[in-house]
Amino acid sequence: MIELLKALLKIEERINYLIQIKDFTNWGNLFEFRDSCTNLKQNPYECTEEQFRMEIRKLDESISFLEERAEEQLTPMERVRIVRTVERFSLKDILENVYEDYTELGGQEDANIDPAMVCAKATIVRKIKGKPYTATVMVIGQETGHGEEFRNGGSCHPEGNEKALRYMKVAETEGIPIHFYIFTPGSFPVEEYPGAAQQIARNIYAMTKLRVPTVSMISEGGSGGAEAIGLTDFRLMCSHGYYSVISPEGAAAIEGKIKEGEKVPKELIEVCADRLKLTAVDNRTLGTIDAIVKEPQLGARHDDFAFFAQIRSEITRATDKVVLSSKSFKTFRDWENKRRKKKTERKDLAVDIPWDLNQDEQRRLLVLRSKKYREMAMIGFGGQPASTETFFKQFQEKSEKMYYNLRYDVVKNSHKQVKKLARDFSGESSMLFKQLTSPLSTVKGYFSKSTSNKPPRQITYNGAPIVTTPILDPLDLTDTYTSPRANEDRTVSCPNSATHGCKDLWMPDLFGEFGGVCENCGYHFPMEHKWYLRNIFDSNSIFYFGTDIASGNPLGYTGLNERLEHSKKLTGRKAGNMTFVANVMDIKIVVSMLYRDFRSGTVGAAEGEKFVQACELAKRKKRPLLSYVHTTGGIRIQEGTLGVTQMPKCTMAVREYIDAGGLYIVVYDNNSYAGPVASFLGCSPYQFAIRSSRVGFAGPRVIRETTGIDIPPDYHSSRNALKRGHIQGIWDRRDFRRNLHKSLMTMGSPNLYYR
Repeated sequence: MIELLKALLKIEERINYLIQIKDFTNWGNLFEFRDSCTNLKQNPYECTEEQFRMEIRKLDESISFLEERAEEQLTPMERVRIVRTVERFSLKDILENVYEDYTELGGQEDANIDPAMVCAKATIVRKIKGKPYTATVMVIGQETGHGEEFRNGGSCHPEGNEKALRYMKVAETEGIPIHFYIFTPGSFPVEEYPGAAQQIARNIYAMTKLRVPTVSMISEGGSGGAEAIGLTDFRLMCSHGYYSVISPEGAAAIEGKIKEGEKVPKELIEVCADRLKLTAVDNRTLGTIDAIVKEPQLGARHDDFAFFAQIRSEITRATDKVVLSSKSFKTFRDWENKRRKKKTERKDLAVDIPWDLNQDEQRRLLVLRSKKYREMAMIGFGGQPASTETFFKQFQEKSEKMYYNLRYDVVKNSHKQVKKLARDFSGESSMLFKQLTSPLSTVKGYFSKSTSNKPPRQITYNGAPIVTTPILDPLDLTDTYTSPRANEDRTVSCPNSATHGCKDLWMPDLFGEFGGVCENCGYHFPMEHKWYLRNIFDSNSIFYFGTDIASGNPLGYTGLNERLEHSKKLTGRKAGNMTFVANVMDIKIVVSMLYRDFRSGTVGAAEGEKFVQACELAKRKKRPLLSYVHTTGGIRIQEGTLGVTQMPKCTMAVREYIDAGGLYIVVYDNNSYAGPVASFLGCSPYQFAIRSSRVGFAGPRVIRETTGIDIPPDYHSSRNALKRGHIQGIWDRRDFRRNLHKSLMTMGSPNLYYR
């Protein structure tokens, strides 16, 4: 009877699991089956053992049938619920069942630096021709736990991501592969140092050039939290997992314009989960992952030991694949190519290939990683050139690269060397000449008479003094554009009038002469992006590029086409990122500008591609790169993971530009939040903010709903960002041009072409 009771409890667990997946509805009469289990459990001796066995068999058959039907009809939102159940396997389950041995680093359990992030040194056994080979790896991933409150559901604080970065560098120093496991709904939105957005940006920036093989597996991948450890050479995803730019609930709140405190309709959540294309099959189709790990029916749980054996096999194959593609031996690479053509890439290796890489192999690894992310999400936008145009474009780019390399790397460097030699020689010779002539100078000084202190002579013409005309400062604003709001004949109150006693401001003065700045307290009213285009850069110096790249609707998201058409008609442009070359006091720079009028400056595949092209142009022509953020609302959620992969893609491009000696400057204005700040903007060594702008990872409402904490009104202010060390300075809008020129002349390498 005890065995029968255990079987009954197992059936009851399966019923409760199905109820969770079906969102606690009475799908398939689940509640009645649960009541039957309860009755049998409470009255086990009211029937004979044979009758009890028969009841259990009937329940088992009924639940098995329902499980099969549920698996066949799984919706995207049901997959999300599978991932969120406490019975789902976690990282600790993987460490205990996939790896032979492991040592957790950075503390254990609730004594950890951040229990939501686990780092461990582990050993794994690979079988090659039936022989075991032990390899050491670094394992890094979020730990959701099985209901432990201190794990925070896998939502890491900034210090957890910082710990992950620290042990990435340890693995790089030791030359061992890194296995990443992603189990997170998203990062915890905290701005205090090191800051959620800034730390994610640091992680992604470092991962672009890690000199060891990296493999990741996604179970629950939520937005920037997933990207913090997600930029890898090979990306696996569990078949019942999800990978998304935002949670379905968050997307539904935005799409339904749900007010804070109101309940989001379940139907809308289901619809948004389907629209986001967050399943493994969807992501494999979009090219944002490389392979799918097949799970058992209705998802793997913490006691599915056969699944852990499969993870071991998949993770070792993926690591072998990455190593093999980077190996110096041509025979290995040829064998890999043949294996791909035969579509037998899932077969085990026939020879032992060490997982450590020499310097040449590391360089090849980085090249392949760069190529992987450069080609990601290319299906997400329109306006791509034809094949003939692509050929001529490649020819032009190669010609430009040769020309600028010759001009700046060869000719100018040679010229610098000659000047340095001449300067050194001049210094030595002048010192020698001074030593030889010093006695004569002493005698001359002894006999010379002291000069009288006569007043300076005034220059006159026909007896009248000449009055000189003051010279205009070329670093002042160019003053070629006045905001249309300066034509409104009315006054406006400064938001700081209650605390600073500011008087009402007359619109023609405020948006004309004052440049949108309160003369009393310095509060900056928002200005349209055209004001910056016409007042910051030299007149007639702006030339746009990438204008054919157009934001699209790669997921077929309902209603997005109409919104994009409205934005295109409103702005006369095709994407929310303007890229152009311009001059600042005759210094040629490349500019990427996210602006508010086009979908609130959100970043999708088109905007990311334009940013990458700006990085490539600045790198090729050896020019400074300015990323001016008029406004950004984050990643465009309607593009799903094609949008969120712009975080690693753009960071890869800007890292390569900076490594090539480029000067990358970021200036924030108005509201700058989320994914861009947590990646290709936040990784800049030189970040500034216009006064009265707001910079952060998540807005006040998201923080309140996620953490239950009411933040102060100035939580995201530029002044607080400066205190936390996230930006390097605060600029007055009226001094933008002057400060930008100063930054161009004082920051970055002294070997920049214009120095």
